[in-house]
Amino acid sequence: MKKLFAIMTALFMTVPAMANEYGGQTPRRDNYVGVRLHKNDNLAFGVEPENGDGFKVRDDSFGFGLIVGNRLTDFLKLEFETEYTYANKSKNGNNYNFDVWSNMLNVYLYKQFGGAVEPYAGLGVGVSGIWGSVDGALDMSDATADMSWAAMIGVNFALNERIDLNLGVKYQNYGDLEMTDAAGNHYNIEVDGTEFYIGAAYKFGL
Repeated sequence: MKKLFAIMTALFMTVPAMANEYGGQTPRRDNYVGVRLHKNDNLAFGVEPENGDGFKVRDDSFGFGLIVGNRLTDFLKLEFETEYTYANKSKNGNNYNFDVWSNMLNVYLYKQFGGAVEPYAGLGVGVSGIWGSVDGALDMSDATADMSWAAMIGVNFALNERIDLNLGVKYQNYGDLEMTDAAGNHYNIEVDGTEFYIGAAYKFGL
């Protein structure tokens, strides 16, 4: 995770210089659609039993998403993002399987340099569908839809007037599952993760 933040810090520090290299002004297209590939550097499941100490199960995996957005002003944009991710991890004699489908409304503050390089920071809220099962000693499962929230930073690079390349880091809390094992013991499982993502977007005007 430290490497990811180091990369993003380096990108922010070099933004003005990179903008000068681009030169000129790229016309802004107010609308965009795109795809993103997510690398889950630390997808975590916080398991809190009704009795006893809690623990965390962590896994590294991949996810993918689709985005649709609009630049409302020269510094504010609104975006809908739908994303799928998963995890499969064994710990303490149990196999943890999770599938997550999140649907988020994201708001970003951004600043363009040279019309082509655009650092941003954003927050998102939405709803995630979570399907989870634990096979082994616990043997339990659950599915739910829960409130989610996210915070992200990143940089957009305008490759040309129509195509953007997007790099970013995001923390997202997907929500909680409530599970009960065969013995009647209850568990609360919080699902969250830190992700590095890369994507491309097509810009267009209406």
